[in-house]
Amino acid sequence: MSVFSVTPKDGNPVSAAVLDDCCKTLGVTVKEDEHEDYRKLLAVFHESAEELMALPDYEPPVDLERFPRRNLHFPDKKDNEYGAWAWKFDLKDIRPSMTKGLLAGKRLALKDNIAVKDVPMLVGTDFFKGFVPTTDATVVTRILEAGGHILGKAVCENMCHSGTSHSAATGVVENPHVKGYSSGGSSSGSGVLVSLGEVDMAIGADQGGSVRIPSCNCGIVGLKPTFGLIPYTACGSNEPTNDHLGPMTKSVLDNAYLLQAIAGNDNIDDRSFAAPHPQNIPRYGDNLARRPNPTNLKGMRFGIISESLTSAVVDPRVKATILAAAETFKKLGAEVIEVSIPIHKKGTAIWTGVSKVGGYLAKSSGPFGRRGYQMIDLQQRMWPLRQEGWDNAYVSTKNIYLNGVYALTAFPELLSKATNLSRQLRDSYDAVLSDVDLLLTPTLPYVATSHSAPDATPLDQIAKQVGLTSSTAQFNQTGHPALTLPCGMLEVLEGPEKGSGKKLPVGLQIIGKWWDEETVYKAAYAWELSSDWKNL
Repeated sequence: MSVFSVTPKDGNPVSAAVLDDCCKTLGVTVKEDEHEDYRKLLAVFHESAEELMALPDYEPPVDLERFPRRNLHFPDKKDNEYGAWAWKFDLKDIRPSMTKGLLAGKRLALKDNIAVKDVPMLVGTDFFKGFVPTTDATVVTRILEAGGHILGKAVCENMCHSGTSHSAATGVVENPHVKGYSSGGSSSGSGVLVSLGEVDMAIGADQGGSVRIPSCNCGIVGLKPTFGLIPYTACGSNEPTNDHLGPMTKSVLDNAYLLQAIAGNDNIDDRSFAAPHPQNIPRYGDNLARRPNPTNLKGMRFGIISESLTSAVVDPRVKATILAAAETFKKLGAEVIEVSIPIHKKGTAIWTGVSKVGGYLAKSSGPFGRRGYQMIDLQQRMWPLRQEGWDNAYVSTKNIYLNGVYALTAFPELLSKATNLSRQLRDSYDAVLSDVDLLLTPTLPYVATSHSAPDATPLDQIAKQVGLTSSTAQFNQTGHPALTLPCGMLEVLEGPEKGSGKKLPVGLQIIGKWWDEETVYKAAYAWELSSDWKNL
C-alpha cells in the first residue's frame, strides 16, 4: 500500500459522515476510537485519486493526416433502405503506396461499437447519447495500413444486447433476403451490408454469437476467432472474457484475407497478449489461396455435436440441412461422426453467469484486473445510471443491470463459479478435439424470425430469440474459433411472409482448436467450392 501522507489538506471533502456511508455500504462499522484515523486515510486517498484524475488521459495516437476522415454524414433513408448504415464517411490511407496492400480495393464497414476518432458512436442506443471516440481502434488502423477503404459504420443492436435486429434506436435492420425478418444481431448492419454487396467486408463483434448470428441470417461467412487473436482495443465491451472481433465476408477466402490483415498482438489489449506478433501470424489468406487441391479433405475427421441437434428449439428442417451439409464433407474425403459432449447443453447457462454478472460489473465499476485502453468517456455514460437513459434502454440492457445487481447479493459467487465451469466447458471440447480435427453444429437452431411488433412487451421482444444462442455462446466462454458458413435455404413458416415460398439462410458452424483457424478455413473453403448453398 502506497501512502504519501496521513494529513489531509484543508478543505478535504471526506467527512465523518462520508466514512459512515462507506461503512454502511460494506455493512460494517469502525471502532469509535479509530474512526478519525480511518477518515484521514480515506481523505488522503481522495486527494491521491483527485490528482490522478486531473492528469491527461493516455490514448493510442491517430495519424489524421495520413488517415483523414472525410464526408461524415448520417445517410438519407433512400440511401439506407435496409436500415443498416449508422454513419457514412470516407476513410482510407492517402499514401499512394497503399494501392498494393493486402486489402487494396476492398470496401469495408465497421460495427458501430468500434471506435473511429471524431466519428460519433451510437452503439444502437438512446441509453446514452453524444459519445464521440478520441482514438481509433487497433483494427481500424490495421485495415487502413493494409489498403482497405472504410465507407462507414454499420448499425449494431441496442448496446450490442440483442440477437435479433429490431432493437436499434435508429430502427429495424431488415434481412437482405426477406424484408420483415431479422438480419440477426448484434452485428446486424454488418451482415446486411456485406450480403447486399454495399461493402466487400465488415468487422463485427461477438460476445455470444453476434458475428455468427447475423452472418447466418444474412447468408455470409462470419468468424469468431480464437479469443485474443484480434485485439479488442477501443471497442465497446460487454464482458471482457467473452469479447471477440470477427471478419464478416461473402466468401471464405475473403474472410481469411481480412483476418490476415487484422490479427495479432497489439501490445495494448491484454486479450491479445497470447497471440503472435502480427508479423508471425499464419498467412491465412495466402496459404488458403495456394492450396494445390482445395477440395480434398481426405484424412480429416469431423465430429457433429449430437447435443446441438437434440435441443427442443432446433427446427427439424435445420437438423436435416446440417446433416446434408455434413454429407458433402464425406464426399470430399473426410470422415464425419457424431460425438457427445453433454456439457454443451449447459454452455449457455455458464455463459449467462459470466455475461450477466461480469457485464454488469464492467458497466458499473468498469472492467477490473485488465491491462489495456479504457474508453473512460463511454464508461461515464453507462454509470451512474440516469432515469432518462434507463427509460430509453432496451429490455436486454435493463435485464443485465437487474440480473447483475441481484446476483451480487443473492449469488455472490456466481461469477466465480461460472468462470470455473467455463474451463470445464473448454476442457470438454478439447478432449473431443484431440480425436477429431473439427466440430460441427448448426449455427442457429432456426431461421430468422419476423420482427417484433413496435408495441411488443419486454417478454414478447425477448421471445423472438429464445434458444437462439444455444450453440454459439459456449464458444465465447471457451475461446475456440467458430465459423459460420451458409449451407442451405428454408421456407419462412411464420410472420408476414408465411406461405409466400420465400426462403431464408441456414448456417453450418465449424469449430476448431485454439489458434487453428487454418484448419477451420480449410474445411469451410472446400465445402464452399463444392456446393451451391442457395439451391440446397
